[in-house]
Amino acid sequence: MSRWVVTQVPKRLPSIKSPVLMEGLPGIGNVGKVAVDFIVEELKAEKLYDLFSYSLPHSVFVNENNLVELPGISIYHKKGKLDMLFLAGDVQPIDEVSCYDFCDTVLDILSQFNGREVITLGGIGLPHIPKKPKLYCTGNSREIVRRYCSGTNVNSSLFGIVGPIIGVSGILLGLAQRRNIEAVSLLAETYARPMYLGIRGAREMVRVLDKKLSMGIDLAALDKEVRDIEAEIGERKGRISSAALRTLQGKMGNDMSYIG
Repeated sequence: MSRWVVTQVPKRLPSIKSPVLMEGLPGIGNVGKVAVDFIVEELKAEKLYDLFSYSLPHSVFVNENNLVELPGISIYHKKGKLDMLFLAGDVQPIDEVSCYDFCDTVLDILSQFNGREVITLGGIGLPHIPKKPKLYCTGNSREIVRRYCSGTNVNSSLFGIVGPIIGVSGILLGLAQRRNIEAVSLLAETYARPMYLGIRGAREMVRVLDKKLSMGIDLAALDKEVRDIEAEIGERKGRISSAALRTLQGKMGNDMSYIG
């Protein structure tokens, strides 16, 4: 029995048919989180569910109003050429059992809409900041890996580059395979240091995803966002212009070393 409480946000769910689920929770360099937060904000995706469990990290965040709030994970929806579900949040489950339980809960939600595909996003930690981050791809079938690598700069030769893919980004792939749902993971090179935001790797992820899924992302706005963020980081202003990234930095504090 799941230990996760799933709260439906809108009174009535929209019509959702065979959606693609995209996950971007905190991990190495937070590239997946940065990418999904940007997409959710850019597309003005609607929140469908909040997910809560006592297996989340035992901490609260101090928000911009100087008040505390519990960590949160949510699922958002956007209808376009494809129905898209986005899994976004502040944290990941803290242990192995809760990670498996969480991923099963997410896949139960996807299955109720006859979900067709899962995409997870994560980082590959390097000892230095990559000037031009490389993207890699793996998945639970050769077909889906070929599909996401074809016509892109994404490299499918990942064996020997990374060890196990830890956390939600990895377990979703494996559990999706048990349910005969195709799943793929895009991994971007990034600097393996707490508090580092892999925004260039996230930008390349968004470019590839928009090309493959035709989400209608304004890539010019994305490039401007990256330039603004880099300028602010360089000036040590202690804040980030994007609403999503301001929330990320404020909530994660000095503990942004999640893997996944």
